Amino acid sequence: MHRLIIDTDPGVDDAHAILMALAHPDASVEAITVVGGNVGLEHTGPNALKILDVAGADVPVYRGAASSLVLPGENAASVHGADGLGDAGLPASQRTFEAEHAANALVRLANAEPGELSLIAIGPLTNLALAVRLDPDLPSKFKKLVVMGGAIHSRGNTSTASAEFNIFADPEAAHVVFSTWPRLTLVSWETTLAHGFSLDVVQRFFDLGTPKAEFFRKTNEKLIAYVTEVLGRGMLFAPDGLAMAVALEPAIVRHAELKPVSIELHGRHTRGQTVVDWLSRGGAPANVEIVLEVDTQRFIELMELGLR
Repeated sequence: MHRLIIDTDPGVDDAHAILMALAHPDASVEAITVVGGNVGLEHTGPNALKILDVAGADVPVYRGAASSLVLPGENAASVHGADGLGDAGLPASQRTFEAEHAANALVRLANAEPGELSLIAIGPLTNLALAVRLDPDLPSKFKKLVVMGGAIHSRGNTSTASAEFNIFADPEAAHVVFSTWPRLTLVSWETTLAHGFSLDVVQRFFDLGTPKAEFFRKTNEKLIAYVTEVLGRGMLFAPDGLAMAVALEPAIVRHAELKPVSIELHGRHTRGQTVVDWLSRGGAPANVEIVLEVDTQRFIELMELGLR
């Protein structure tokens, strides 16, 4: 059984990932920690509660950092909608947040059961960085860490052309995490682009006819239009869902490479870049398992599972 904590900034694709985890027969989602990112914390927090409403699940939700550690980042409202869930007009949840800050919750939960919980980070890494500063031994207390983030070939999706959104949203936090975790699994933006869903597959998701599938349809209409009009591709990408699939079923990975990875904090064109030492020439330890290829058919099946 995978016992999971999901650190997230919902976000349309975050919703994909959370629904997938909640539906998986071999997973138990034990906490959700929320960070500002795709949109502000005033939206990402309530969105986590709305997703739990759709899933009919009871999971404690902890709000964390509203902003990055040092410099303000950009948001992704143009992609996810002003409310973060496609401006679908979803009703407010009657659920409530836990009083504890997300960073404190991460420390407490990891220390209560060292080595038992896996951490899936699908937003900016601010909460994780704060937690590591509170407890420097924290990385050794989680079973594993899977991160959705990074542009491993510098093919970014932010105003810094070489940086991916989650890392660029808080490069200092990403630096803290990547430099203190002895090993983590990374699902990058380029790997996401290689595993998109055709519009025929998306229609298959819509046609499931469940409340979750209808939620998926409503929240994805804006995102599909963005991908078609701005990226020029008639597809849907689910980066956070892909990261969750890797966390839930590691056997889905067909090709991965263990390499040294660091975060660039400076440079007009490179701040937030995920720097991969592909030839391992710098002498740094290999700290990141970079996922390069997954079983696409199984990924589709896991997405469907989350929408049934």
